[in-house]
Amino acid sequence: MAATAPAKDIKIVPRHVAIIMDGNGRWAKERGLPRTEGHRQGAETVRRVTEACGDIGVEYLTLYAFSSENWKRPKREVDALMRLLEQFLRKKTPEMREQNIRLQAIGRLHDLPKTCQEQLHRSIESTSQNSGLTLILALSYGGREEILDGVKSLIESIERGHLDKGMVDTDVFSKHLYTRYYPDPDLLIRTSGELRLSNFLLWQVSYAEFYITPKLWPDFDKEDFFEAVREYGRRQRRFGGV
Repeated sequence: MAATAPAKDIKIVPRHVAIIMDGNGRWAKERGLPRTEGHRQGAETVRRVTEACGDIGVEYLTLYAFSSENWKRPKREVDALMRLLEQFLRKKTPEMREQNIRLQAIGRLHDLPKTCQEQLHRSIESTSQNSGLTLILALSYGGREEILDGVKSLIESIERGHLDKGMVDTDVFSKHLYTRYYPDPDLLIRTSGELRLSNFLLWQVSYAEFYITPKLWPDFDKEDFFEAVREYGRRQRRFGGV
């Protein structure tokens, strides 16, 4: 896909961008609309941002779509979110195939409703041969839970004799996380102005550059995304060195 005009000045592109998509509920409340409408508009922002990634050649995009804590929300809202997820996957999968986007997912996916799991599996399988942007949805995801599951997996490998405990280092441990097939994020974007990680990719963002914008997620557009990438390009990444 050809780069849009606002992106032509971007010279340094992060390989992996992760986004905390915050502000759907506030966006709806400000307009006197139900929260579900905010989530619906937020799904349109996902389309814009994936297109923006394609414009400049981002390889991986991870979206914090539904956290493990989100299960605590009112059942009516959770049910609506699960229906929206299913509808999004069903509608967008043909578009992802056409746009060469490969869909993946991380989290405790077995916690999702069965129909959501089935649709997610179909969408992942349908786009598995694509070679462009890898879109990773974090669903029923929590960073602490991921680390805990990683520790359990590591212990199991040691107990089965597949791994000697003396071999365990950060690289070995990373191979037991949900994200073992992907590089760590270079850039973490959070919308709505909040200054916290909210249990998102706690291990993986150790050296990511953070970009916080007051824009609510449904209002976040391609130019906002490009500006985040420009800011990333202006920073000097030293990874603890001089």
